[in-house]
Amino acid sequence: MSASKIKRSLRELLLKEGIVSNADVNVLIVGKNRMERLGRKYLHKNEPLHNVLSFVEEEALKRFVNPPDDILHLGDIAVCFPVAVKEAGDEGVLVEEKVIELLTHGAYHLLGKHHN
Repeated sequence: MSASKIKRSLRELLLKEGIVSNADVNVLIVGKNRMERLGRKYLHKNEPLHNVLSFVEEEALKRFVNPPDDILHLGDIAVCFPVAVKEAGDEGVLVEEKVIELLTHGAYHLLGKHHN
């Protein structure tokens, strides 16, 4: 999996969505145990294992015009790698493509765009 391809994909998405200043998104690629712990801790319930979770940075919600450090901190996106591998196999796509799809989904959540 290429870190530069992931960065490029997220950068293109943010530019497309009008985020033209320096933006910061933390990406975590985690295993099943870590994703289960994140789900229990932040969603406060036992649910099926999530493929991606997004955690919005509190300051990003305020939509600073000029963030204090000139970086718009959007938040964190966690992708469960074993789930991404399984879904990629089920869908007949490359794992890297699936991870980027999940990160894109998570990035939209950071931008306040949710499921219909």
